[in-house]
Amino acid sequence: MESKEEFLEFAISKFLRYGSKRFTLDDLSHEIGISKKTIYQHFTNKEALVYESLGFLLDKIKAEVTQSVEQVRSNPILGIIMIYKIGLEYLKLFSPTFLEGIKKYYPKVNEQYHNFKNREINGLVLSLLKTAQKNGQIRQNVNVELSCQLYLNHLESLLFQSNNLFDQYSNRELLENLIINYISGIATDSHLVMELS
Repeated sequence: MESKEEFLEFAISKFLRYGSKRFTLDDLSHEIGISKKTIYQHFTNKEALVYESLGFLLDKIKAEVTQSVEQVRSNPILGIIMIYKIGLEYLKLFSPTFLEGIKKYYPKVNEQYHNFKNREINGLVLSLLKTAQKNGQIRQNVNVELSCQLYLNHLESLLFQSNNLFDQYSNRELLENLIINYISGIATDSHLVMELS
C-alpha cells in the first residue's frame, strides 16, 4: 500500500465483507504483505483500526452526499432521493455480520456508525423534508419528524432482515419501492417525484 488512505480503504473493505471480528489482523497483514507489528505501530489495537477505517469510509460517503445534495439544492425532494441512492450503494457493501460485530465487540465503532447515520444522514434528510414541506412539496398534514423516525430511520433493519433484500433486488428496485414510492405518498405532486427519479 502506498498510502494510509489506501490501507484504510483496503481494511474497511475486508471488515465490511467478512465482519470486523472474523477478519483478523493476521488475515489483514497476510493479505496486504506487512507484519502485524507494523500495523500496531500505527494503531493501538484492532478497534482503533476498525474505528479509523470506518471513519475514512463515512467521510467519503459524507463528501459524496454533500456534493450530490449541493448540486440539486433547489429541489429538496431530489436531494433526499440522491441521499438514499448513495446510501443504498454503500449499505450494500455492509454485511449484517459487520453491523452485528461492531454492536457486540466494538461499542465505540458502533457509536461512530450510529452517530453518522443519525446526525449526518437522518439529520440532513429531516432538514430536506422540512424544506420541502415549507416549499409546498410535502403535504402540510405530514409530521415529517415522526415520518422520518418511523420509516426512513429503519430502512437498515428492513434491508438486512433474515432474507437480505440486497440479495434479492437491485439497488434501483429498492430505491424505487422503499424511497421513491414513500416520498410520492407524502408529496403534494407525486408524479413530480417519479419524474425526478
